Amino acid sequence: MALTIISLIKQVPLPSEMRMGEDGLMDRTKAKSIINIDCQFGLEAGLQLRKLHPDARLIVCSMGPKSFEASLKTAISMGYDEAYLLSDRKLGGSDTYATGLAISTMLKHLGFTKESKDPFIILAGRQTSDGDTAHVPSQVAENIGIPQATFVESVKADGTGNVIARRIIEGGYQMLKLPLPCVISLTPTGIPPRKPSLSGAIKARNLKITTFGIDDIGLGTEKIGINGSPTIVAKVINIVSERPPITMSEGNSEASLVDSLIANLKKGGNVLEKREKVVKKEIEHPDFPDKDFRNGARGIITWAEVTNGKISRPSLELLTPARYLANQLGNDTRVLTLIIGKHVEPLAQTLIEHGSDEVIFVENNRLEEYLVLPFSSIFKQVITERRPEIALFAATTAGRELAPRIGMKTDSGVTADCTGLEIGEYVDKKEKVIYKPILESRRPTYGESKLATILGFVCPQISTARAGTFEVPERIEGKQGIISEFKPVLDENDFVVEILNTVRGEGGLQNLFDADIIISGGRGTTTDNLNLIKALAEALKNQGVNAEWACSRPVVDEGVAEYARQIGQTGKTIRPKVYIAVGISGAIQHVAGMKESEKIIAIDHNPKAHIFHNADFGIVGEYTDILPELIERVKGGFKFGIEAREK
Repeated sequence: MALTIISLIKQVPLPSEMRMGEDGLMDRTKAKSIINIDCQFGLEAGLQLRKLHPDARLIVCSMGPKSFEASLKTAISMGYDEAYLLSDRKLGGSDTYATGLAISTMLKHLGFTKESKDPFIILAGRQTSDGDTAHVPSQVAENIGIPQATFVESVKADGTGNVIARRIIEGGYQMLKLPLPCVISLTPTGIPPRKPSLSGAIKARNLKITTFGIDDIGLGTEKIGINGSPTIVAKVINIVSERPPITMSEGNSEASLVDSLIANLKKGGNVLEKREKVVKKEIEHPDFPDKDFRNGARGIITWAEVTNGKISRPSLELLTPARYLANQLGNDTRVLTLIIGKHVEPLAQTLIEHGSDEVIFVENNRLEEYLVLPFSSIFKQVITERRPEIALFAATTAGRELAPRIGMKTDSGVTADCTGLEIGEYVDKKEKVIYKPILESRRPTYGESKLATILGFVCPQISTARAGTFEVPERIEGKQGIISEFKPVLDENDFVVEILNTVRGEGGLQNLFDADIIISGGRGTTTDNLNLIKALAEALKNQGVNAEWACSRPVVDEGVAEYARQIGQTGKTIRPKVYIAVGISGAIQHVAGMKESEKIIAIDHNPKAHIFHNADFGIVGEYTDILPELIERVKGGFKFGIEAREK
């Protein structure tokens, strides 16, 4: 039985060419497009798998307008055999739920179901640059009913009907064994995608791409398109930076440049007050009747992720917006938290003291480590019994694959990577009603240049919150609440994925959320494997300063540092007193993770680097010259104005 390798790709617009239409939504019609970067790594992973299975069949699939044929032909020119495009105007405006449903329906139409006798594997990119949700791979897997692994760096077949995947997790990685068929989503840390070949280009020119409409695959319109999707983009508004002009160091040598920086810091300079301004219009509020769409669903549920026997900080952060939303909803709205694992009952009181009204715990030795299949099944069972109106997850690697799988189980939409959550209302001029109360989930998008408000019309309304965005609520020791055990029905089929090994880094990674100073290295500092970045952090620690080192996404993608160290839109959001960006170009995705720092110092050899537009103090120079000078000053007692910790 020959293996079939299916790669899902998406053609995405260049963010710099996106424009906002008069309706407040994004217009991509005139923007140049490319194959999504993460999808390119998925394509290459498929080609690498065929090296081990020379008789494998390589298929590439996409969903979108006819213009997507260009990307499908590129995949053919790289070495793929067949191409399929799902293209129908009725799919326009589909959210990720509807997209996952449509793509999986097309795959089923092609014969790829969990009952298939012939083995197959579905590969996809981790996420797309225009949405950054990372939802569709999980939704496709759930709809077909097969296992998955997301945020995967490498995948290989073991020759026994299984694949071995190395999956990124907070603080390290896991080695997983998955049976075929399965879905794997790839990060840009694997083998770089190859260039199309001449013979491949000739093949692509002559190949006819098979195009389906929704009628061809037997897909109705009830759950697709803008009208059938459980979520909608209510509005998109511009985010305008209000950072004051940078103060640059002056001097003719490394020593004088560092002297100038120290002098500028002593003067005080820029201080974080208000970092961004949202420009928006007043919303018209007609005299329509209210409509409550919740059908009796009430309350808020959060997930407490457990790592190394402790509740993760992002899970505790969730309790801040959960309590805020509960207070907005009123009527004694309760916050419920679900915690799953081995020996987790003692952790329940901690959640109560941080703001939960009730904690449901599930104890099972087989669930000591997170597994998406049993965890999503348990969550579905609890949601069915308790019927919450809102479900919140931290946007960790686990939360970002768990939430969309649950969303597909409950026919709910999911909003990813939120930085703001409010209870609001939606004026439906077509139905002439006002939906209220409704969850307004706000998330930066299109390279952090826009702020989108997403609304969900199916309960539970599901959102993931960007780690580091919300503060951990103050702990009230001795606070009372309800703690109860839930006995789920577990299916052996949910344990088909085996964790072979879990490797987590040193405990200092948690300190990124608490550090007073963070020194972060970018692509320009990988020549010495970030040794100077780490040395500056260590010198500050030796002076009693709570300091840590971090990095930008390209450093993680190159394999120089682990994902847990990544700052940015797809990494951590931090708020240190001082953030030192070294060799970082200043992409807006990275700025999203560090812009709330009290003071930002940028060091780069390029005087035109964008990072200087998002910093308070700057030095133009080679980091290999500047950092040794800074390290010596720190050894001499300079601490960037930060007081040493008490010992």
